[in-house]
Amino acid sequence: MLPFNSNQIKSKLSLFLLGLASACLTLTSLPVKAAEKLLFTYGPIKLSVDVESLEVFAQDGTINEDLEQYLKRISPEDQEKFRAALNKKVDIDGVKISRFLNSNMGQDILLRLGKGITLEGGENGGIALRGGIIQSALEPSGLTLLNVLKNYPTNLQIQGELIMGGVEYTEKVIKATDLLVTSMRTWTEEEARTNTPVDYNTLSDIRQQGKYQVKQEKWQVTDSSRDRSFYIDVFAPQGVSGNIPVIIFSHGLSSRPEDYAEGLNHLASHGFLVAAPQHVGSDVIYFKEMFEGLNKNVFDENEFINRPKDISFVIDELERRNQSEFQGKLNLTKVGVSGHSFGGYTALAVSGAAIDFDYLQQSCDRLYSGLNVAILLQCQALNLPRQDYQFQDPRVKAVFAANPVNRFIFGKKGIRQIGIPVLMGSGSDDPATPPAFEQAVPFTWLQGENKYWALIEGQAHVNFSKLDGGIKEALDSTLHFTFPPQDLISAYVKGITLAFFEVHLNNNQDFRPYLQSNYAEYLSTDQQFKLSFITKESSDQLKGAIDTFRRENNITWEDE
Repeated sequence: MLPFNSNQIKSKLSLFLLGLASACLTLTSLPVKAAEKLLFTYGPIKLSVDVESLEVFAQDGTINEDLEQYLKRISPEDQEKFRAALNKKVDIDGVKISRFLNSNMGQDILLRLGKGITLEGGENGGIALRGGIIQSALEPSGLTLLNVLKNYPTNLQIQGELIMGGVEYTEKVIKATDLLVTSMRTWTEEEARTNTPVDYNTLSDIRQQGKYQVKQEKWQVTDSSRDRSFYIDVFAPQGVSGNIPVIIFSHGLSSRPEDYAEGLNHLASHGFLVAAPQHVGSDVIYFKEMFEGLNKNVFDENEFINRPKDISFVIDELERRNQSEFQGKLNLTKVGVSGHSFGGYTALAVSGAAIDFDYLQQSCDRLYSGLNVAILLQCQALNLPRQDYQFQDPRVKAVFAANPVNRFIFGKKGIRQIGIPVLMGSGSDDPATPPAFEQAVPFTWLQGENKYWALIEGQAHVNFSKLDGGIKEALDSTLHFTFPPQDLISAYVKGITLAFFEVHLNNNQDFRPYLQSNYAEYLSTDQQFKLSFITKESSDQLKGAIDTFRRENNITWEDE
């Protein structure tokens, strides 16, 4: 028996039309003819609407009879939203979107979408969808939802069970994220009550610049064993009398070391030498070259191997230069590694996490796995030869992984191999590595005594001040995001990362008061966007909350 009758399905189709409009606005074969009908199936029930009726409605608001049976079930306000969505033009270069959709990751996205948006009869519609998108983007009227429907090469069929299941799954993820934010606040408050009371107003403000002047250099290096040349941005503190602790930083996908200079300079001003290598197969240059037709993919899949090796090579390079350039002061037996996003994967890999190909394959094959952007990146590792890769560098003794890509490529078995102190950082509004997917469960898998998790409310993965100025405004206007000030995010990160590395690289117990929940409470006073911070003490509560949420929402995942 179907869970809905035909009237209920018509209502759901009405809602789906709105959802489809929103979804397509966020997203090569040429069509042989225009699509005539948009079909919606749910089990044996098949509903349809003429694409021509959608076009008439988009032009002047006229509602033909076939469209009326769906639109009458939603409010006039929502009808206008739907009409606006049909007409809204997405300014995007047709050649660039063509090159992205022809990349491995682009095709992966299309084929996943094509399971629910199919050709008439049910055949995967991903390639046809690509044709509709590219053809629309190349036309003078531009990329709109209506144009995509018109340029689809055959009648487009919406697989109701799959689409509705995806919508329900997404709603559960949003619900889980909201619950996570609330729970993290609660656990932070509970841990803070057990912390030794501290009057932070009487202590140094470690978010401020340190006492050392910083000399910045750019080294050009070559790892001849891999025939790999790249640069390293080096931030060296001046006038340090004793040993100098070292931190290696790994940048995110399609970015560069320079994008993180402020935070790296802050660490250096407090006495750390910080070295940030360029990852040449996954940096902004490689990404731009993909759009120029010089690279096939968004990043080189061998970066899963090369990135961790870059970190070890940088430590080797510092060992070679230690006597001649640093008078032997660099402490290279106890190195810290920090990384953001893909760099978070890199940091965890050199700390001991191992790729679990079997678990990754199972995860990538799941029906709704494509709804997580991070897993699409991780699934590219399935193109690697399947062997036991060993990236752990014994010189690495503490890691900070910010917004890390990690859960599905490592799995429980891989994460549990980490035995050194780990600080994870997350943003509650991160669409690229959402905390409910990528950090909550992995935090419970970490087995060490010294594990910490910081969650910044409102943080959305990237620093928009380092991107094109129009991106933030576009997201603000279309999705109505309200972002925390970048200065606030930076202050949070500066405080907790400095404390973490001072304690776990320098064994400086003077910084222990900053590495606890009551410091997060202090920093979050009167702030709209709070910082939550938990330790191993709250790990069991997190695990229990995850299990309860799964049980109450009928979520079954093999790994947990």
